[in-house]
Parts: sequence; structure tokens; C-alpha cells
Amino acid sequence: MPRPLRVAIVGSGPAGIYAADALLKSSVAADPGVSIDIFERMPAPFGLIRYGVAPDHPRIKGIITALHQVLDKPQIRLFGNVDYGTDIHLDDLRAFYDGVIFATGATADRALSVPGIELDGSYGAADFVSWYDGHPDVPRTWPLEAEKVAVLGVGNVALDVARILAKTADELLPTEIPPNVHEGLKANKAVEIHVFGRRGPAQAKFSPMELRELDHSPTIEVIVDPEDIDYDDGSIATRRGNKQADMVAKTLENWAIRDAGDRPHKLFLHFFESPVEILGEDGRVVGLRTERTALDGTGNVKGTGEFKDWDVSAVYRAVGYLSDKLPKLPWDIGSGTVPDQGGRVVQETGEHLSSTYVTGWIRRGPVGLIGHTKGDANETVANLLEDHAAGRLQTPGAPAPEAVDAFLGERGIRFTTWDGWYRLDAAEKALGEPQGRERVKIVEREDMLRESGA
Repeated sequence: MPRPLRVAIVGSGPAGIYAADALLKSSVAADPGVSIDIFERMPAPFGLIRYGVAPDHPRIKGIITALHQVLDKPQIRLFGNVDYGTDIHLDDLRAFYDGVIFATGATADRALSVPGIELDGSYGAADFVSWYDGHPDVPRTWPLEAEKVAVLGVGNVALDVARILAKTADELLPTEIPPNVHEGLKANKAVEIHVFGRRGPAQAKFSPMELRELDHSPTIEVIVDPEDIDYDDGSIATRRGNKQADMVAKTLENWAIRDAGDRPHKLFLHFFESPVEILGEDGRVVGLRTERTALDGTGNVKGTGEFKDWDVSAVYRAVGYLSDKLPKLPWDIGSGTVPDQGGRVVQETGEHLSSTYVTGWIRRGPVGLIGHTKGDANETVANLLEDHAAGRLQTPGAPAPEAVDAFLGERGIRFTTWDGWYRLDAAEKALGEPQGRERVKIVEREDMLRESGA
């Protein structure tokens, strides 16, 4: 009797879970069946949904409900608190599985090469996001002494960072933020946030809904300079061909023509300002220098030679995420991705690295919304199944599921399970209940492991 197809997925964010879902919906799942093990370095699943989405965005976190339904399937096992490259390696996975899919995403900050980036008070947005999302591997405190702050970038992460800095701690208290984050935000001195983009309103990468949400806070006054509302032929073409870009531009236009209000925290959205230097004194940030840019007709911009210094004492760069290099896999340094063809990992020789696949941001870079990873996963899984049907997958020496448990036990690795997530989930909800909150996130890794029963 043929055994089920054994597949390992490294990473339990949306990309990895969508890949598992695609496998479960395939004809192979019916006969002879699939058996999927998901490995996650955090004690809890869901990746950037848990540790990358701002706590005041429960709508996006609602995606967890759909992911939950996939992980509830009996063909899937979760091994949390297991780090690929440290606790388990590619050769180990090959011993247990017919195929391996890497879906490790991107969690680090992309570099920004401007003078002064190393100054005290210059931060990566990803590090700040990890702090306010209660990531166990980052410090429990965050310096929030600056009254005037710059945020570099015009994507949704920049909006999240700016909004969290501009809101009061008590506005965020109904969310799942842990006590250390609430205490840290209570000490936040920021009253003026400046968000900078080097191009114009039509080129901003905000989602329309995320942008409009900025204006919903009773403490945040969103301000747009009318001089920053400018379009060339390329910008007009972008608006005509992209409904979201047009909606973003209309929102910015409306904000630019309205009278300024009196909400206490000011959040400025600046366009056509390209950061050229972070200014410092005695090793600390004291300002930001930008060069004014102008549209060139195509939607791109060129420098004008006109510079301006902004009085800020902290700078957050939100210019994109970067994936960590994965041991034993080929790597494209420029894009920060694993080279692939249709999800098949491709070696320097151009040959497919047998039985090894990628999906999500580790495959295509940190671009697109969460839903875009579903198409990625479908293509990757289709090619894995094609290789399986053609007999191109390697045969594992120990395909029995219990061999993995034995291996982790012999290594002394404390791992969490899907049942363990239910226990952790219940513990977090119990912490929130006395305060009328849905949950309070548990931060310490040891506490997460204990509550998970690991």
C-alpha cells in the first residue's frame, strides 16, 4: 500500500500555510494522501500576522481565522520553536520528507545607504515593529524620547510606524499589546511625525484603507502640503490604470485642501523629498537633510539641487524588509531571495536542487499584500506535485512521522505543537478578559513554551 506524500514546510506564516492548503486540495491528498509537517522558529504560528501586523489592525489579523482552519486539518502537524539551520538542517529534512518547501518570509530591515544611518536615534522599522508586536527575541524597552520624528518610506509599514508613534498609549490599550509595550508607549514624547517619500502621491505604496485609517484617531492631525500634490503624464497614467493608486491620490488631495485642525499630534505626509543625510551631533540624530525632487514626465523623479534640513531627533527607515539567508540554499544577494523557477530552487549550475522549493517573500521578495502569496503557493505546489508524478522527488530514508518526533527528542529540542497553540491562545485570552480585552500577548519565550506545554 503506497504511503502518503511527506512534505516539510519551513515557516508558518501565510505563505507556508497557503502551501499546505494547496497540498491538501490536490488530487494527491485524496490518493495516496499527504502528510505535512510545518516547522516554525517561533513558539507560536502565523509569522508576520502575529509579529508584523500592527496591533490596532484586527481586520488584517482576522486572516488568522482562515489560516486556523487549515492548521486544524489532521494531515498537518506543527513543530514550533524549531529553528532551521540551528535545530534542524536540510540533510535532516531530506531524511524524513519527499519534498521541502521554504516559506520563511522576511523579517529584517533592508539597508539604506545614507550618511548618518548608524547614529544613535536612527532605527529600522522592522525592529520597532517587532518591539511593539511583542516579539520574544528583541529588547523589552524602546527609546521614545524624541518629540519630532522622521519616518522614511511611503508603504504600509511606514504608516504603521507613524501611526503607532502618533497615537497615545491608551488608544492602543484595547488591543493585544503586552504590558511592557503599553508602559513604553506611555513614555512616548513624540508629538510631531514626518513621513517622507521621494516621489509623488501617485507613486505612494499605501493601501487606501490603511491611509484613511490614519485620520480616524482623535489625537492625530494628518497634514499634507498642497505643493506636494503634483502629477506628470506617467503619474496620470498610473492613476488611470490602478484604482488603488487613484484612491490614495484622492485621499491625499482632500487632506491637502482642508483647513488644519487642532488635534494634539501632527502627522505630516511629505512627498518629493529624498533623504540624503541623517544629521548628527555627539553620535546622536539631530536632524534629517532631504533634497527636493521633481517629476520627470514618466512618474519617476530627479533631484533639483534644493536641500532642506528638518528638525527631528529620531529617524525610522521603512524602506522594505529583507530575508535572512538560508543555510545550504543558493542565494541572490541583490534581491535577498532564493533563486527559483516556478518555486523550484535553482542552483548556480541552473539545475533544480532536488525536492527543494520556495514560496512567499523568500521567493519573490517582500512585495505585495498577504493575499498575493496564495498564487505563489499554488504555483510552487503544482510544480512539486508535477515532480512527484514524474518520479523526480528523492526518497526519504525515514518517512514515518514518528521519526521526526524521535529526532527532535534525541536533540533535546523543546518544540510546541498545534494543540500547544490552543493552550497558549487560551492563556492570552485569559489575560485579556479581566480588562475587557480580546487577549494580552505573552512575550517571553520561556513563558510561551510553558503555556504551550512544551
